[in-house]
Amino acid sequence: MSATSDESSRVHHLKNALAPLRWLNNGEAWLDKKLGVESQGIDRIREEDKTPPSLFNSFWMWWSMTCHVGTLPIGVLGPEFGLNFSQSCSAIVVGTVLGALCTAFTGTLGPKTGLRQITAARYSFGFWGAKLCSILNIIVGGGFAVVNIVTTGQILSAVSDYTMTISVGCVIVTVVSYVVSVFGFSIIHTYEKYSWVASFVLLLTLIGQAAPNIQTDTPGLNHGLEFAGAWLSFMAVCFSSSSGWCSITADYYCNYPAKTSRWKIFGLTFCGVTLPTIFVTIVGAAIGDAAILAEYGPYYDAYEGHGLGGLLRVIYHPSGWSKFALVILTFSVIGNNIATIYSSGLSIQLLGNYFHAVPRFIWSFLVAFVVGAISVAGKGHLSSIVSNFVSLLGYWTVSFTFILLIEDQWFRRKDGYNLDAWDTAAKLPLGIAAVLALLSGYLAGGVPGMSQVWYIGPIAAKFGGAGGDVGIFLSAAITIVVYFPLRYLEKKHTGR
Repeated sequence: MSATSDESSRVHHLKNALAPLRWLNNGEAWLDKKLGVESQGIDRIREEDKTPPSLFNSFWMWWSMTCHVGTLPIGVLGPEFGLNFSQSCSAIVVGTVLGALCTAFTGTLGPKTGLRQITAARYSFGFWGAKLCSILNIIVGGGFAVVNIVTTGQILSAVSDYTMTISVGCVIVTVVSYVVSVFGFSIIHTYEKYSWVASFVLLLTLIGQAAPNIQTDTPGLNHGLEFAGAWLSFMAVCFSSSSGWCSITADYYCNYPAKTSRWKIFGLTFCGVTLPTIFVTIVGAAIGDAAILAEYGPYYDAYEGHGLGGLLRVIYHPSGWSKFALVILTFSVIGNNIATIYSSGLSIQLLGNYFHAVPRFIWSFLVAFVVGAISVAGKGHLSSIVSNFVSLLGYWTVSFTFILLIEDQWFRRKDGYNLDAWDTAAKLPLGIAAVLALLSGYLAGGVPGMSQVWYIGPIAAKFGGAGGDVGIFLSAAITIVVYFPLRYLEKKHTGR
């Protein structure tokens, strides 16, 4: 096999040359034929092979992925930062809108390339640099899944009157999420089309039943540096919540024809992410305000004793209705989890030829196993996981988005994409400019500007107290400044 041959040829050779891989791929093909288990991996989908669902269905898909109980802990962080309801709402709206702009843009690359998101990133990061994006994407997807699984583990424990441990609840949700994710693109679009309805109604009911005990005029932080720091840190979490999808968005648009309107893709994605995310996060801020700032007795005791699951159980009443609502809400996160497990499995295939030759459902199982284990280990630290992990995503997602945006709208505005080169390293950019811009954005912007429990950067520390997280703004600015000149030099000296 020639060293210059494309990736697809090498992977095809491996699938047939090695008995274990041949057996696994034949098994996947059989499952695809009998059960509809998707056998399409990271390979480019050509125009003649595309089988798109209704475009408007993408709006409901994103709605289902974000309108679920796993988004509530993000809103609860506002009161934990000391922000009152109105202060939390302003941060939620600003952060979510800015983050959704990142997600909406990256999705537009799916139809025009026929490639998954990280595979399409090869046209900026190169064949080898995209592997770094794959690793980061796996971490992102796994982190979101952990938040969802721990949340639902707490809920299932509450439903059982705490006779079932949170760990068992985590395992149940992980298994169900993996099984559904195996069926791939088609079932995900179909499932997401309807799964949002029950969770949306139940979240409306939640805020309705909690309303008498929510005090929107509860005093928050004074308007000063401490307030500014808390607001910026919470806004960064909200930004990361909606921008975290940007590294997988195109995964769900690569089956649409290249002529599909980019503005329709952008608009449906933006609205599908923004509207439900703002709604659910504000609901989380409202019940968090009652439990944490106002310290309404039953809510405060339930949250302190049993976390978010215990709080939800008390808010929903009477007891029989509460348990029914919580069981249904538990399954609302499956739509989110199946997407992250599905895309993480694809990202692992990008790590090398042998990884690519192994069927996606094997890697998805590995991802599900790891996130399930981490969820069980971290089941008692949900707030810490949300505040420390989710805000860290913003530094990488904002840099990733701006690199793809500059490449698409500036460097490829005239030349376009050589789609036949997607799996040939010698025809793709070296990726040095993109990798250096990404690392510069994180190290020179994200690290000095981050505000975490375990580290407060020198710039973030200027806000006093716990600091103010400005890492996303610094990461964006430094990425833009670094990528433009380095990409010009790379293209000038390599011609690609």
